[in-house]
This record gives sequence, C-alpha cells and structure tokens, in this order.
Amino acid sequence: MARSNKSGRYVLVLSCVALLGVALVADFLWAYSNSASSSLVWSGNLDRSLERLSGAGDLVAESVVKKKKDLKILESKELNATFADLPATMLEWEEMAEAPVPRLDGAAIQIKNLLFVFAGYGTIDYVHSHVDIYNFTDNTWGGRFDMPKEMAHSHLGMVTDGRYIYIVTGQYGPQCRGPTTRNFVLDTEKKEWHDLPPLPVPRYAPATQLWRGRLHVMGGSKEDRHEPGLEHWSLAVKDGKALQKEWQSEIPMPRGGPHRACIVANDQLIVIGGQEGDFMAKPGSPIFKCVRRSEVVYSDVYMLDNEMKWKELPPMPKPDSHIEFAWVNVNNSIIIVGGTTEKHPITKKMVLVGEVFRFNLDKLRMERRNGRCWEGCLSASRPPWLATGMAGFISHLASETKDQMILLPRRSLGACGELNCIYNFSLILLQSRSLFSVSFGITRLVQSNATTSAASKLLGLMIARGGDPDPITCNAIMHGYFLESPRG
Repeated sequence: MARSNKSGRYVLVLSCVALLGVALVADFLWAYSNSASSSLVWSGNLDRSLERLSGAGDLVAESVVKKKKDLKILESKELNATFADLPATMLEWEEMAEAPVPRLDGAAIQIKNLLFVFAGYGTIDYVHSHVDIYNFTDNTWGGRFDMPKEMAHSHLGMVTDGRYIYIVTGQYGPQCRGPTTRNFVLDTEKKEWHDLPPLPVPRYAPATQLWRGRLHVMGGSKEDRHEPGLEHWSLAVKDGKALQKEWQSEIPMPRGGPHRACIVANDQLIVIGGQEGDFMAKPGSPIFKCVRRSEVVYSDVYMLDNEMKWKELPPMPKPDSHIEFAWVNVNNSIIIVGGTTEKHPITKKMVLVGEVFRFNLDKLRMERRNGRCWEGCLSASRPPWLATGMAGFISHLASETKDQMILLPRRSLGACGELNCIYNFSLILLQSRSLFSVSFGITRLVQSNATTSAASKLLGLMIARGGDPDPITCNAIMHGYFLESPRG
C-alpha cells in the first residue's frame, strides 16, 4: 500500500513536470512567432538583453507560473532601448479639453486653429461615423457632423491643402474587417462631401500626402490587413476636385506597410517609420474577429528625390509606428510625437513610445555623412494618456505668430539632454526672436559642461539681434571660461 502511494506521488510529480515543459515550449513558440521577423534587424540587442536577465529559461518559466501582478515586475526589467523611454527630463504637459468620445485608430487633421477628428474605434465592436472639431483658441469641442455612409471607419489615409481634406480608403466596420477602395473629399468651409475616384485596389492605413499638385497614396496593408503593400499611386487634384478619372501608377515603395508618417518638406516627399503586419480576421469568423499575427515595427526613413527615386535617410532612434497623424513640420524640423514600438518579447504587450523626436532638415543636408539627423531634442516621457496625435498642439503654438514659441522654449530646453539639442533649439528661438529664452539656453550650455565657444557664439548672435543678456547669462559664461582656463 505504501509502495502504491509512493508510486502515485512519482506519477503526480512527473505529470507536473511534463505540463510545465509543455507550457515552456508553447511560450517559446509563441514568443518566437511574434518576434522572429524583428529579430532579423534587432537580433543582436535582443539576444544580449535576454542573456543579461538572470537565467533566460528560468525567467520564462517564472513568467508562466507567476501571477499577473508579478508580470508588472517583469515588464519593468530593462531589455533594450526599444522597450524603454530614452533618457530625458520630463516635459511639463498641459492637459486639454477631453474629447467627446474615446477613439482608437481614427484620423486627425489641423486647419488653422481647428482640429478635425474623424471616425475610429469606440470599442472593438463599435466604430464612429462622425467628425468632431476641436478649437485650439478657446480649448473647446463642437461642430459635430456625420461622415458619408460609405466612408471607412478607421485606418484612413488623410491629408489637407488648407481647406479641403482628402480621405483615402481605410477599414470599413469594426473588429478586423478589410479595407475599401472608396475615397472622399471634405470642403471644411461648406461642410460638404464629394467623391473621388476609387483606388485600383483596397488599402489599409496607407501613407497619404499632397505633393506637386498630385494626391499620393502608397504602402499600407493589403486586403487581409497583414500583408504589406508596396504599390504607389497618384491622382492630379485641385481645390477638392480630381483632374483625372483614374489613378496613375508611381514608383513602388522600398518597404511596405501601414501606420507611417508621410510628410512634404522642402519640396521632398518623406516617409517615416511604420510596420509590417497587423491583426487579421479569424478565418471563418462571421464578425471578422481580430486575432494576433506577427508584426515588425521599423525605424526606416525614405525620401522620394527629384529623380523620382527612393533614397534611404538616417533612421529614427527606435522603431515607431501609428504616427501617421502624430507629426508636424515646425521651423524646418519634423516633430514626431509618441507612437508604438515592437511588442514586449516576454509579455507580448504593445509598448508605447514615450518620446518626442525631432528630425532636423537643415542637419540632413549638412551632416548626411555622419547620419546624426534624428535627435531627442524634445525627448521626454509623455503623460500616460498620450500615445499619438498631439503634434497639432505643437503646430498651433508656432502657427499663430513666431513669438508664441515663448510658451514652449524653457520646458523644451530643460528637456534637452544633448548639447547639440540645446544649441540647435536655441538657434530656432533666435529666429523666432524669443530672446529671453535664448539666455536660458546659453546658461544650460554652460551647466551641461559645454565649451564656452558655443555659448559665446549664441551670446553674440543674441546681442546682434538686439537682445540684452541678463546677468545670470553673463556670469554663467564667465564661470565657464574660468573652468576652462589653464591652472597654475
């Protein structure tokens, strides 16, 4: 009888070990399926990160048996720069009026002091079919109106010429339904909708921009929401009307996929970030229920040059997606706010990007060789409610008058972690005649142990523009000279 009980205990222990082994294998395969593609680019960092964790196998085993609250500790462990905010001082964020409804994967376009916000998921089973308008001047929402019934409800391509908003394709319906070919244009002054010629094939979250009199649509995902599209089309448009009946094929993109920023700067078409792959509809599901598939988020930056050839530019500091409406061009710099990056390799959860990046178009021309064009000039952890779409606020501060940049400078200079960032942002402030804030920038340069040549140059430019440096600024530079002078 005792031997029988002992054998039973052995069987029970072996069964538990076998179940744990199955769980470990399943967890490994799941993690591999979600990160295999991205590891082709980031394999070195990811592998070393996992090695740094005390016993990768033990850690994965613990993640299987620990409770949900223990996973929070696991999530906080550093893996690499992709899964953590870049070092920076926290900016002071001002919370604006709450939106009338929650939205996910909607679209937003700013025209003067108004922000038009379209469609989006309310929940996974419900999508919005209206437009809300935010007024930057008085910090209020109002003027809601309906979208056409045939218009897509999320993952739209969208751009404006300052009056007309061009809306291209997108996903029609909730869950993970496929994209449509229907396109529309909105006259924002008359609140009137008009049709545009349909795309040759449906697309999901394509990059969209107006360039040289033509509406360009490129990339995105194909009908299954997952396979990246490389196709690129254009349509001649003017004053909200199509000048052609059919779309014209253009040079394909070097890399396809949805959720990219698409910008015209200095008469060049630039495409930034994005991803390959996305959730798909479960096969046979009558409601097109979303199921997870592997995604690769990337940091690539491409420019279409005068010869109509794609040229690769220096990449972003980290992979970034869902930024199609999270950018603005201010003072010849492209500002990218937030976004999403690669899923966490252990927890499989989406990771939000916590920085505000600046792509200096002047430095692109001057420093193309060394590739240091992306900077964390405004890098700072964002408040927890911010992921994308706040670039319009930064744009508004600079669009009224240049003097309104006084509202941001001291915070932004305080957030600069690199000397180049402080110096270049101070130059922008000089151009906008925010001279008082330039003094603060000079002081920050000296405090950051910069050589006094940079601070002195800023001081000279400031005086030449009629600025009167305060005593603190002068003392800071004199203190810097004293520290740099030879001893003895």
